[in-house]
Amino acid sequence: MKRIASLIALPLMLSLAACGGEADTTAEGAASEEPIAAIPAPAGKNWSETVTKTADGYFVLGNPEAPIKLVEYASLTCSHCADFAETAFATIRDKYVASGRVSFELRNFVREPLDLTASMLTRCGPQESYFALTEQVLANQADIFTKAQAMGQQRFDQVLALPDNQRYVALAEGTGLTDFFAQRGISRDQSNQCLTDIDAARALADATGKATREDKIQGTPTFFLNGRQVEFTGWSALETEIQAMGAR
Repeated sequence: MKRIASLIALPLMLSLAACGGEADTTAEGAASEEPIAAIPAPAGKNWSETVTKTADGYFVLGNPEAPIKLVEYASLTCSHCADFAETAFATIRDKYVASGRVSFELRNFVREPLDLTASMLTRCGPQESYFALTEQVLANQADIFTKAQAMGQQRFDQVLALPDNQRYVALAEGTGLTDFFAQRGISRDQSNQCLTDIDAARALADATGKATREDKIQGTPTFFLNGRQVEFTGWSALETEIQAMGAR
C-alpha cells in the first residue's frame, strides 16, 4: 500500500522519520534480576485502567512509580506501530501493567498531517480514553489510509492550503476520522474544537522535534526501558528484556 506520507507535504515543520527505523544505539542485554513482587493498586483502582499525564504532555498507563518503565515512541500512521499494538498491547496491559511492576508510556512521534490529526483526536477526550483510542486508530489504520487515498492529490493540496484553524478539521472530515471518533464518544463539536487548537498541534510538533534532537529518534516504533534505548527486533525479544528486569 502506498504510504499516505508520500501524498502530502508537512504544513508544520515536522521531522520526517522513517516508520520502522533502527535505533541509533543498541543496548547490551539486560541483566537478569530477581523477580519483582506484584504491586497492588490503591483501593478501588486497577493499574490497567490508570492513566496519568507527564509534565511533557505524554500519557502513562499503569503505576506511575512502577520499577520498570517501558516507553514507546509511536506514529499513528506507521504500519510497524500498528503491528506492534496488535501483537503486544493487550499483553503489556493485562499481564505487565496490571501487576504494577511495569508502566507503559506512549509518546506520539508525529510524521505528517494525518498522523498529527489523529494524534490530536486521541487527546480530545478524558485522559483515561487515550490508550483505548490510540489502539483503535492503529487497529483501523488500513481503512483510514484507504479513505485518505480516496481524497486524491488535488483535494489533499486544497486541504493543506487552508488556514491553520481549518486544515485539520477538513483533513479529519475527508479521511473519516471525525465519524470514527464520533462513534467512540468524541462528538463532532469536540473534534472540531480540538482540531482548531493550533497551540496543541504545535506542542505535538515541538515534542517530535525535541525527541529527534535529544533522544535521537529516527523511526518508529522506538523503545526505552528505564531510560535505556533498546534495539527493537520484535515483541518476543522486548518481552524477554522486561522479564529479565524482574517482571515475571
